[in-house]
Amino acid sequence: MSDDFNMSMRKFLKQVGVTSQQAIEDAMRNAGDTGGKTFEAKMILTIDGLDLEHTVTGKIEGQG
Repeated sequence: MSDDFNMSMRKFLKQVGVTSQQAIEDAMRNAGDTGGKTFEAKMILTIDGLDLEHTVTGKIEGQG
């Protein structure tokens, strides 16, 4: 794969990571006390023009 491809992919993934973390933190803050709760999380990645749908699941512990 080319350097341009790798750089554009890394830039996109960094944007996904940073903006997703901000969205999760905002949602947790708005929810109030979430201590002791575990939230099921799911991220779905699709790319227009490619036959790609990639799902990642996990758990996020609440804060309180």
